Amino acid sequence: MNMIELEINGIPVSVKPGTSILNAAKLVGVKIPKLCYHSDLEPWAACGICVVKVEGSPKMLRACATPVGTGMKVITHDPEIVKVRRTVLELILSTHPNDCLQCGRNGNCELQTLAEEFGIREVPYEKRLRDLPQDTSTASIVLNPEKCVACGRCAKVCQEMQGVWALEFIGRGETTRIAPAADVTLNESPCIKCGQCSAHCPVGAIYENDQTRKVWDALEGGKKHCVVQIAPSVRVAIGEAFGYEPGEIHTGQLYAALRRMGFNAVFDTNFSADLTIMEEGSEFVKRFTEGGVLPQITSCCPAWTDYMEKYAADFIPNFSSAKSPQQMLGAMAKTYYAEQAKIDKKDMFVVSVMPCTAKKFEISRDEAMTSSGFQDVDVSITTRELARMIKQAGIDFRNLAEEKADSLLGEYSGAGTLFGVTGGVMEAALRSAYYLITKEDLADVNFMDVRGMEGVKSAEIDIKGTKVRVAIAHQMGNVEALLDQIREAKEKGEETPFHFIEVMACRGGCIGGGGQPHGATDEIRKKRIAGLYSDDEKSTQRCSHHNPMITKIYADFLGEPLSHKAHELLHTHYHERKVYKV
Repeated sequence: MNMIELEINGIPVSVKPGTSILNAAKLVGVKIPKLCYHSDLEPWAACGICVVKVEGSPKMLRACATPVGTGMKVITHDPEIVKVRRTVLELILSTHPNDCLQCGRNGNCELQTLAEEFGIREVPYEKRLRDLPQDTSTASIVLNPEKCVACGRCAKVCQEMQGVWALEFIGRGETTRIAPAADVTLNESPCIKCGQCSAHCPVGAIYENDQTRKVWDALEGGKKHCVVQIAPSVRVAIGEAFGYEPGEIHTGQLYAALRRMGFNAVFDTNFSADLTIMEEGSEFVKRFTEGGVLPQITSCCPAWTDYMEKYAADFIPNFSSAKSPQQMLGAMAKTYYAEQAKIDKKDMFVVSVMPCTAKKFEISRDEAMTSSGFQDVDVSITTRELARMIKQAGIDFRNLAEEKADSLLGEYSGAGTLFGVTGGVMEAALRSAYYLITKEDLADVNFMDVRGMEGVKSAEIDIKGTKVRVAIAHQMGNVEALLDQIREAKEKGEETPFHFIEVMACRGGCIGGGGQPHGATDEIRKKRIAGLYSDDEKSTQRCSHHNPMITKIYADFLGEPLSHKAHELLHTHYHERKVYKV
């Protein structure tokens, strides 16, 4: 490949054709400020903060959307450029509220950071706020259009990455705003609550529905027996809020912090991920060996199940009926644990810590989420919310000694931790499906073909001469083409191209969930993924069916996978939903 040679601020640099000036500058240690640009998205130069000068050009160019050229000489910073950027920022701030102290992004806001870097202490333009109402119609995310800077990230994510089209620009000129399509509420829109809009928003215009006060109220004065569970990917992301590198594992510190906050029992969603594999894996083996509906499709991701019920209801028969690990642990906490600990279920309060905003929707999505006789999970909070709670509690997270989870619903295998990464559910399921079919354990439990960041992956697994074809998709916009491939085979009367499919709504899987620490890029996602694979590799048991507490819960309480009791507590059903509520 012929490289492009150019100069940035007099420094020679060689880059691949098509590289933007913005990214070329990074290679020589030059940071060009930006607000609308995000590495997940095609640049569209909305904000104008990244302007630079190029020798021979009569105008300033936007670095994010301008590709380099041979012999190009770029100036990224001079007094005139800084003045233009400051003016752009001042204009944005003239239409932006000054309530930083009450904003959930205070201290972690890209606009606030730029204002500080440019030393903006006052704005020379008249303040022009529009007094737009907040949209609090969903339990998952809140839209505050008053704070929107019209960067367009949320709309591009929703439309291009996720393929949902719940958000768009409405109005023209100064009246332009981001809102749900057709100007309905988020709850009435096609929104699947994945939260990728909030994860990509540079300011406080879209954020998770904060429910930490409900948790503090439950913890106060011992009024409730409070139980908490943490999802696999939380442990490799929470540290980012305390200055650690992405991907560092902080499981033991999380357990310790949650106990200090006052929880009576600390469990791990990895345990119920193992339980999910026993149910979902057994369901797949039954379908595969007895002629059931194939392909079987995983159902752990609530944003994906919401999408399926709205956009792909023809696949409802293909969906595994197994609940997500979050819901399975909630059901087990308010039945098995309550029974073992001799606690009245009505006095229990179950909290889940998830990387996902859609989990807030899932806890009350239908009557199956009250299989214990009460709502199985009372509150679901995100990784970001937990980080704030730890800080509010005055806990020095960096100096916490590691502790263990309560073993009853806290012991897990390496397979359980893989649920946090794209391909992980499939890999965990195949490890146990192999055993369930052959009654033998795999010599090598690593399924490398289902790993990686490709949007759609496929593989053929040999189970003692029987070929099992699998597919994995992550990032919602990649799913429809996979579903169409299956539909086409069905219309032609051909055999299904796949037997088992895993789908995760967010890029990279749960490690890139809408409730994870802000600022995720593929570089950060890969570090989080590596952390989860490391956790799996160091586990004593790496298959769900080898988890001794899983064996115990079936022996003591559930009977066997797919039993009547298991179906009552651990399984659900689906129904077609309208894309727009009317």
